[in-house]
Amino acid sequence: MPTSTRLWPTLDQVLRRQEFMDRMMRTSGVDVLAAVRVDGGLAFFEARAKCRFCLHEGTCRGWLESADGLQMPPDFCPNARFFRACRCEGN
Repeated sequence: MPTSTRLWPTLDQVLRRQEFMDRMMRTSGVDVLAAVRVDGGLAFFEARAKCRFCLHEGTCRGWLESADGLQMPPDFCPNARFFRACRCEGN
């Protein structure tokens, strides 16, 4: 009988993916204060969950390592639309 525990990320994965989300927001010019205010904080909470369970960790790492300056969030990112909507003015 398969267990659902295989679907849950390890603690190391969760911490690494949270760091990737933080880096993605910085690289994408996201206004973090604006992001945490969207929908009373629920949108940010949902974005964290999307990162926690994201299947593109390797692609994300590669994108972050090759990013040079501010860039639009990549299309593979499940939070790209949210990050684009929360970019700082002028970015």
